[in-house]
Amino acid sequence: MLQGMIDIGSNTIRMAIYEIQEDHIDMLMKKKHTVGLASYLKDGDLQQAGIDRTVEILKEFRSFLESLRIDRVAAFATAALRSAGNRPKVLDEIEQRTGILVDVISGSEEAELGFLGATHSLTERSGILADIGGASTEVVFFRDGNILRKTSLPMGSLMLHTKHGKDLLSSAEECGRMREDAENILMEATDLQEVSHPLICGIGGTFKGAKALYNAVFSEDSSRSSSMPVERIRELIQRFQRNREFGTEEVILLMKTVPERMHTLVPGLVIADVLARRFGSETILYSDSGVREGYIYSKIMGR
Repeated sequence: MLQGMIDIGSNTIRMAIYEIQEDHIDMLMKKKHTVGLASYLKDGDLQQAGIDRTVEILKEFRSFLESLRIDRVAAFATAALRSAGNRPKVLDEIEQRTGILVDVISGSEEAELGFLGATHSLTERSGILADIGGASTEVVFFRDGNILRKTSLPMGSLMLHTKHGKDLLSSAEECGRMREDAENILMEATDLQEVSHPLICGIGGTFKGAKALYNAVFSEDSSRSSSMPVERIRELIQRFQRNREFGTEEVILLMKTVPERMHTLVPGLVIADVLARRFGSETILYSDSGVREGYIYSKIMGR
């Protein structure tokens, strides 16, 4: 059967279409809009402009699915809607205007679903899974295929850019403030105090963008390896700060690899580096499967 999956995130709203066969799923295509929904939060509430933009995109997605005679669609939302003080009103308006019921998942559930989706495509049985979103970061410590610790941290790439950034690219000073902010938030996560592992499994848009930029800068063949040394992440942060002089080559690399994430990629990389330093990690392994796939396995297939 064909299944439409809509993921309303803090930075992007995505739709993917999957073919589900017994215990196997195959993603056929995906569409996305970079919205920055978290930036529409004011005094804790999601503003009408953010609601209208979400409705507009969901109507577009629904029309696309109906044109292909795909009547199975599920939608979930993460941190931006999760933290909205007017969430009941927002969800009711979205359902009334689009006919789509949105499931707002908790931070803990998001971490667990991300782990479930990622581990279906990974051979590693132990490590730290991290999903850096626009307004939250989910962290799972797992060993022998089992979750030992999981948490959702109130920090994300768009959040740090909105709070500390002043331009498209972050300065060294701004990165320093972002790092201090992220370190303080991570320090308060007492359930992660004893966690350490040389491997981080990264899922989601920040790590996807980081891997694309890493491949382009360091001439890596993405078909051969999905891993990145942590020290290269630190080099990317320094290389693409706005107060550093860089030439046409760097500008072209940004436009080719992360055209919609130029403003949030470096803040996301700062979070990744803070996590790696805290957990003593040396390697980041990118997985293209995550929360959407986990949602299908858990809530649609009942696995």
